Amino acid sequence: MAGRRRASGSSAVLLCLLLVSLVACGGRPVGDGVRADVQRVLDRRAAAVLHHDERAFRATGTATPYARLRAVPFADWSYRVTAVHGDGDTATADAELRYRVRGYDSAPVTAGRTLRLTRAGDGPWRVASDAPAQKAGDQLWDQGTVAVVRGGDSLVMGVGQSTERLRSFAGLADRAVPAVAQAWGTDWSRHVVVLVPKSVDGMAALLGSPASSYRGIAAVTTGETGAPAKAPADRVIVNPDAYSMLGPLGKQVVLTHETTHVATRAHTNAATPLWLSEGYADWVGYLGTGRTAAQAAPELGRAVAAGTAPTTLPTDRDFGFGGDANRLARAYEGGWLACRLIADRWGEVRLREFYQAVGTHKERAGAVEGALKDVLGTTLPDFTAQWQAYLKAQLG
Repeated sequence: MAGRRRASGSSAVLLCLLLVSLVACGGRPVGDGVRADVQRVLDRRAAAVLHHDERAFRATGTATPYARLRAVPFADWSYRVTAVHGDGDTATADAELRYRVRGYDSAPVTAGRTLRLTRAGDGPWRVASDAPAQKAGDQLWDQGTVAVVRGGDSLVMGVGQSTERLRSFAGLADRAVPAVAQAWGTDWSRHVVVLVPKSVDGMAALLGSPASSYRGIAAVTTGETGAPAKAPADRVIVNPDAYSMLGPLGKQVVLTHETTHVATRAHTNAATPLWLSEGYADWVGYLGTGRTAAQAAPELGRAVAAGTAPTTLPTDRDFGFGGDANRLARAYEGGWLACRLIADRWGEVRLREFYQAVGTHKERAGAVEGALKDVLGTTLPDFTAQWQAYLKAQLG
C-alpha cells in the first residue's frame, strides 16, 4: 500500500504509524519476514519438547518452564502461526498448538495460543510468554508442573496433587473402562485420560468457563460430540474440591459415568437429548452397585411423595450447571430412570441400540421419536406415560 503512493514529511511519518502493524515503511509487509522467523523459533521449540531437550527449549525463550511439561508423554507437538502483530523488538503471535499424548490420542488435540516474543536488535526471537488465546481454556501445564501416573487403561495427569491421589484416580479409571466396555461394547479406544487440577478454579480454567459453573460438579468430560471414533481422546476433568466429598461408591460411579461419555461420544450429537446421554452414563455408572431407585434418585422421590412428579422428560435446559441444584438433580435422576426403564422393559441391548439409533440423526427434531418407533416399537407420548408410571412405582 505504502509503495503505491508518495508522501513526504509528517504525512509520511503519519502514514507509517497508521500502517505499522500491517506494513513496513519500506513497503515490505511486516508479517512476511517476522511471521516466518516466529514460525522457525516455534518449530525449534516444538522439536525440543519432542526430543526432551531442555537446553534447546530454554534457548527459545523463558515462557513455560520445561519442568512443567517434562512428564507428559507427547507423541506430537507443533505450532502453526496464524497471525503476527507488532514491529521492532516485540511481537505478538496467534498460533494453533497441536499435540498428541502417546498411546491415548489418535488425532491431534488443538488449542489456540497467544505468544509474546522479544528480540534484541537483529538477534533471534525468543518466547516471553505462551498463554491460552482469548476464550480458549488452559492447558494443564499452564497451571503448574504436571505429574503423571499410568494405569492399565488410563493416564492420570495432575497439578498440585500427590502421587498417591493420582494413583487412586488411575485405579478408579481402570475399573471404569472394563465396566463401560461390558455395557457398551468394545468399539471405542478403551482408554481414558483424567486431568486433576489443583482446585475448582483450575478445572474451570481448563474449560474456559467461570468457576461458579462447576461448584458441586465432581467431574466433566470434554470432547467434540459426534466426532468420529478416531478423534482425540476425551479428557475427564475432575473438580478435586467436590470429588473429595464423595464416598468410595460415589467416586467410582462418577468415573464410570464420565468414561461412558468417552465411549459413546462417536454416537452422540446434536440429535441426542441430555436426558439420554446423561441418563445412559448414569445407568452404566450404577450397574452392579445394588443402588435402588429410592437411594439414587432422592430428589425425584421427594417430588413423587409431594405429588409434583414431572410430566415430561427432562429438557436440556434442566441440566444447566449454573441453575437450581435440585432441578439439576431431578434432571439427572429422571434421565437415569428413563434409561433404567428401557433396560428393564426392553433389555440392555435394546437400550444401547436405542442410543445409537438416536445418534444416526443429524438434528434433534424426530430423532427420539424415530428411535422409539424403530427400536422400541412405541411412541413418545406412550413412553413418557410409561416413564411417569415407572417413577411412581419405583419411588412411591
